Amino acid sequence: MKTTDSTKETTPKQEVKKGVTKPKSNAASGLTELFEDGLKDIYWAEKALTKALPLMAKNATSPELIDAINNHLTETEGQIERLEKVFELIGKKASAKKCDAMEGLIEEGKGILEETEVGVVRDAGIIAASQKIEHYEIATYGTLRQFAETLGLTEAAALLEETLDEEKGADKKLTEVAVNAVNLEAAEAD
Repeated sequence: MKTTDSTKETTPKQEVKKGVTKPKSNAASGLTELFEDGLKDIYWAEKALTKALPLMAKNATSPELIDAINNHLTETEGQIERLEKVFELIGKKASAKKCDAMEGLIEEGKGILEETEVGVVRDAGIIAASQKIEHYEIATYGTLRQFAETLGLTEAAALLEETLDEEKGADKKLTEVAVNAVNLEAAEAD
């Protein structure tokens, strides 16, 4: 659209409909920025998990559950290193941005500890809270991997795929522990 000054071209400003959230001044304007923002978010989330997982393991009683949590803690530390590599690949310094979703999921997990007696019922609650976290991570890594593929970041996509596979494996392991032991024992406690 032309302005009154014929030497300047302007683009029409997108009209904001009533009820539509106005973006912040630093809002992402392209897929690359959205990808980078997502990396910062999950980087914070993984670091927060390295503090939350030991608390869950300490409160669990099932040896299989304790092993699953401790194994995932080790994987999470590797996932943080992998994220740092992805930041390096895109020429950015690894930095974290508070992940409200993960903060909420971790707080929910802590709440389950307070609302359950020590034993199999608490173990079932820990599994439920942990699987919510795994599903969030699966969704996040799946999205980030797809963004990386779309942006032509093949090596970054491969690293994100590796983490996605680990998250799916952790979720599967939690399901096995729940189905084969913990949930049955918790049901018997009724």
